[in-house]
Amino acid sequence: MPHESAKHLDKSMELNKTSLFEEHKNAKARIVSFAGWEMPIQFSGLVNEHHAVRKQSGIFDISHMGVVRLTGLNTKDLLQTLVPTDLNRIGPGEACYTVLLNEEGGILDDLIIYDLGKDTNETENLLVVINAACTNSDINWLKMHLEPSGISIIDEKKQDIFIALQGPYTQQKLEKYTNESLAKIPRFGHRYITINNSEDQSSTTAFISRTGYTGEDGFELLINKSSGKKLWRQLINEGFTPCGLGSRDTLRLEAGMLLYGQDMNEITTPFEAGLSWLVHLEMSNDFIGRSALERQAQEGVKQRLIGLELQSRAIARAGYPMVSKNTQIGQITSGTWSPTLEKAIGLGYVPIDYAKVGTSIQISIRGENQPANVIKLPFYRRKRIS
Repeated sequence: MPHESAKHLDKSMELNKTSLFEEHKNAKARIVSFAGWEMPIQFSGLVNEHHAVRKQSGIFDISHMGVVRLTGLNTKDLLQTLVPTDLNRIGPGEACYTVLLNEEGGILDDLIIYDLGKDTNETENLLVVINAACTNSDINWLKMHLEPSGISIIDEKKQDIFIALQGPYTQQKLEKYTNESLAKIPRFGHRYITINNSEDQSSTTAFISRTGYTGEDGFELLINKSSGKKLWRQLINEGFTPCGLGSRDTLRLEAGMLLYGQDMNEITTPFEAGLSWLVHLEMSNDFIGRSALERQAQEGVKQRLIGLELQSRAIARAGYPMVSKNTQIGQITSGTWSPTLEKAIGLGYVPIDYAKVGTSIQISIRGENQPANVIKLPFYRRKRIS
């Protein structure tokens, strides 16, 4: 799933609140300012929430993220001019992860595009999920490039609730509130389904997709405010552990998923960020940044994002220098203690000569150089359960 920038706003600025904010307060969650929103960073504790997602099922409020509908004639072809991923590879009911680029091939944001199909009048509909901190800039970018061609950009979320349900037992627990088997929804598949409410025996239609940002199986659900609050409470009673941004960050890092604003930004390209699989230069369509990426594909990159495993229990945080032979070669972009692996892990950009798996470097932590090895990403890959 697209992921949130870690940029925090000044505390004096008025912050947005999701429709689940009161639920979080009542649960005594620790609230922080995040990308212009008041969001829970933890409920019962980061490690407990992390393990709940890895071993059982967790529930996240992701209502701070942007959700827009693009609608019009030739919507997909026009959006194709803004992304390097071949959108013709997905059809109705399917989705893809991709990035918005500038002319230099730098990443403006990462996002997920859902193909909702055509209306009876041949109007094409796409749903786009974008990061909270980039919502305004992304919408302005889309409007600037698409509205002149007749494409409408509509806020699909409004005051609705957007939740992520993640973990190996998510499907069987969520199916108690649906009229159908969720096994029919493939990875990156999506549809509209009926959600039943046991509190008042009502039902509502919600958008569901099989995506996520934790490395586990799970779903993301966009549902109206009233039904969403009831569902949130019911799922917690069903055994879902409420999770905050803290565990979301450790989970995504273990899974090798990048955080926009830290692990990639407008001066890093998909090739440098290890996202070359998103770039389909074999397609004939032109897109913003294509010329820059073609040059980089031919000439090669000078730096690359790597995964690091520390050999001590010291934790490398964002901004810590990466060192070789007493010379700084880069800095950590994301780092944490992995609750699953019980090791310190991190990401960072280094010159290409240091990017080979198995290379030994050092991380400067509070004045001491700690040994680390470059390893293949992801750090963690989930095991399927029967």
